[in-house]
Amino acid sequence: MGEYVHELARALVASAPATGETLTLFSSSWKDRLAPAVVPGAQSIDRRVPVRVLNALWHRLGWPPIETVAGQPFDVVQAAHPLLVPARRAAQIVTIYDLDFLDHPERTRAEIRRDYPRLAASHAQRADRVIVISQYTASAVERRLGIPASKISICSPGAPEWPRRDVEPQDGCVLFFGTLDGRKNLPTLLDAYARLLSRVPTAPPLVLAGRVTPEAAPLVRRTTAPPLAGHVEVLGYVAPDRRVELYRRAVVLVLPSHLEGFGMPALEAMTCGVPVIATDRGALPEVVGSAGRLIDPDDPTALAEALQLVLADAGLRRRMREEGWQRAERFRWADTARHAREAFALALEARGRRRG
Repeated sequence: MGEYVHELARALVASAPATGETLTLFSSSWKDRLAPAVVPGAQSIDRRVPVRVLNALWHRLGWPPIETVAGQPFDVVQAAHPLLVPARRAAQIVTIYDLDFLDHPERTRAEIRRDYPRLAASHAQRADRVIVISQYTASAVERRLGIPASKISICSPGAPEWPRRDVEPQDGCVLFFGTLDGRKNLPTLLDAYARLLSRVPTAPPLVLAGRVTPEAAPLVRRTTAPPLAGHVEVLGYVAPDRRVELYRRAVVLVLPSHLEGFGMPALEAMTCGVPVIATDRGALPEVVGSAGRLIDPDDPTALAEALQLVLADAGLRRRMREEGWQRAERFRWADTARHAREAFALALEARGRRRG
């Protein structure tokens, strides 16, 4: 979510028309400060108000309006999450990445667990516009929250501006990149990788990169026991400036998730030229298309076979790399900004009708 907001802001500033349009980034925290020039060209407003206090007021009371908190008026206010930011006059937009918080509230905490499942539908219905990041999420919002398709704008993320990798690494790895949590389906990945090792003992190591959640502790312990011991690396959180280096080490990226609202690692891997094996669920087929291999997330045998095939066939990896480059070219932050700006205009129209 943070990267989406940051990159969208950058793209909006870069494509701003010469009409005096301004972009403001608002942040609130008691201890964490927003850098004044986090996005050059955008105004930053940083308030020393505990975010949990402000969220409790906003979510439960719909007060105070953003104009009061920020100290200035706005035409449009976009919440970077599914719940409204209260506004006195501004058109209101919510952003929905996926609806996993409805299906698995046990994976969430704090106000997300307390407020999102209870309030998301009513807030989306009251919003002037709903922004989502994929067609999959758009369909889920329409079906489950009762939001008409005419009120939803799809603003998919763009590919990073990374150089293509033409040469494979000599000592590569099988890479998973993402938070180590329940919906990433990592037990199935470990099952599949163990089966791969039984067939190909010299297979590249499996690297699990991403923040390790408390629920992942049993999974991490499993990587230290036979048959996985010595074959799996758990890197933990990877800083943004190290991500390209990590992808350049990968022979293949595996995303075994049960659900992805988009699947940014798949797009990042294709941008670099890393073949992708992903599941046929959520938005992953929408992102990967025919450039990757799609498998059932509940079938570790199929995943092991896909891994073995891709690792053994250099010609297949080359074709997947080239098709991945072509696929990644469809996703551009400039297009995200254009679609977002169209959503802003539609939200203003809806606000005008509501107030009129």
